[in-house]
Amino acid sequence: MAETYPTPRFGAPREPKAPVDPGSWLVSMLDVVTSSHARAAGFLVLCALLLFLPGFFTIPPVDRDEARFAQATKQMVESGDYVDIRFQEDVRYKKPVGIYWLQSAAVEAATALKLPKAELRIWVYRIPSLLGAIGAVLMTYWAALGFVTRRAAVLAALLMCASVLLGVEARLAKTDAMLLFCVTAAMGAMSRAYLSWQRAEDETHPPWSWPAIFWTALAVGILIKGPLILMFAGLTIVALAILDRDASWLWKLRPVWGLMWMLVLVLPWFIAIFWRAGDAFFADSVGGDMLSKIGAQESHGAPPGLYLALFWITFWPGAPLAAMAAPAVWRARREPGAQFLLAWLIPSWIVFEAVLTKLPHYVLPLYPAIAILTVGALERNVLSRSWLARGSAWWFAIPAAASIIAVVGAVMLTRQPAFVAWPFIAASLIFGLFAWWLFDTNRAERSVLNALVAALMLAVVVWGIVLPSLTPLFPSIEVARALRNVSCVGPKAAAAGYHEPSLVFLTGTRTLLTEVDIPNPDGTLTAGVYCTIELHIPRKTPSLLLPADAIIFRGDGSQVAVIENGTAHIRKVSVSRDLGTQVEVDDGVEAGDQVIVNPPVAIIEGSRVRPRAEPATRVSRTP
Repeated sequence: MAETYPTPRFGAPREPKAPVDPGSWLVSMLDVVTSSHARAAGFLVLCALLLFLPGFFTIPPVDRDEARFAQATKQMVESGDYVDIRFQEDVRYKKPVGIYWLQSAAVEAATALKLPKAELRIWVYRIPSLLGAIGAVLMTYWAALGFVTRRAAVLAALLMCASVLLGVEARLAKTDAMLLFCVTAAMGAMSRAYLSWQRAEDETHPPWSWPAIFWTALAVGILIKGPLILMFAGLTIVALAILDRDASWLWKLRPVWGLMWMLVLVLPWFIAIFWRAGDAFFADSVGGDMLSKIGAQESHGAPPGLYLALFWITFWPGAPLAAMAAPAVWRARREPGAQFLLAWLIPSWIVFEAVLTKLPHYVLPLYPAIAILTVGALERNVLSRSWLARGSAWWFAIPAAASIIAVVGAVMLTRQPAFVAWPFIAASLIFGLFAWWLFDTNRAERSVLNALVAALMLAVVVWGIVLPSLTPLFPSIEVARALRNVSCVGPKAAAAGYHEPSLVFLTGTRTLLTEVDIPNPDGTLTAGVYCTIELHIPRKTPSLLLPADAIIFRGDGSQVAVIENGTAHIRKVSVSRDLGTQVEVDDGVEAGDQVIVNPPVAIIEGSRVRPRAEPATRVSRTP
């Protein structure tokens, strides 16, 4: 790329100044952090936190999957039953128990650390996803070290870290970030065994670390999301066996011992849930969830090619570079490293495109292979110089489009233009512009680093500022806040028509989801109107009302002092509702009993009393 200098002004020195390179400081920083594995790992963790934490604590529960996972975990903690999985009274057997255990551990740890109302804070349930996303970034770095240099491995991990799809999953209390961590660890271990065999390394005693990582990752992945992780590993093995006409390298993974170890890890819970629910779990998870995805499930059907179309957004900012690397990768497809990565990528991608049910996160475990292939081409300086190089404009186009959508959405929904986000929008556009204008296939690393900074600024805008401010998108928050302001103690919520799982999570497990048909012939009731309704329901057995000042609070429960023949008798009562100046009790007294109001602290069973008009009152029935 030719560098030009402006014509000097009159009287200015004739020697040109050193040109300013907006990416030079980023390249220098990369030189420093890649000097050791410890520095590289620390740098990647820092970058992951900077990219994943904006919005992590402030985005409300997202319907529907996140809220369902969180509510099922909440019920697991409330009940102390860590085997069964339920959403209210319904069983939730679509996924195994792994993610619920991890989220339960996060809630229990937060409670032990005295975090107020830890069970209602959705970010606590997101901690396993955050850790899984960070772990996936580190595992991408570790897996890439088997194919490229340390510097390129850091770039591959950064491409994964900044990808839009992983940023979404890191902020959702679901299974996919942790599944990505397991898949990347397993494939990284498998790649080392395969490449060692390809290099004909004669190891009398191959290391146990590769099999240990591989089979443990498979076991955890099965507990997280069922047998899906076996598909990624199995299709890779089958593809390599067909291409090489040999699969003897699998012995390096010690399959006999490894399979037994995997069964030791996964069988206890599967046996426990079978003992508890019979074959209901397997019928729902395999037949009702996994196999039903072959058809269009929950209106998520789409034609083949959807994942390829979404790739330009979900893998941004790595997508333009991946397109430029594609021709070189295909030319090198018979090289052992490229062959393994393509075997990881292509068969599973074809399966996902063929299946009718399509959700963007399904292909996330394939992205590390794309990232490693991309930086391999970048490191060799074999990126395409054809029309594909024009894709570098995508580094500027995405920040520009996302910024416009974010600001317009904020104005439409909140009537506020999100001024706080504007400096970050400007920074994202500037770095995206640098990445585009300065792109040169000989110095592509500089543009990639500028694009990564643009992605960081954009994450602050979208996740950290704009999305949490869009309160109309999260009505459950307002409903839960309204319930906290009601006068009665321990209200039970009932929702008519609005049945989002986030409402149950925020208002309580006992929230009743129902339908109410109200005549509205004149259109008085309109959508979005808030109102308070009192339902007067006749009781078959009316409760008893007592003055609130008659209740005696002691260590063995609530009591009242009843006067009989001038003697005080202490009776235990069960308070069902606190109505302010009165309380409603279910037992312990009868209608007409005379109780003492504001009894003295020293009153005991058998105390002699002399009734007066004011301090004693009669128990009455509720209507």
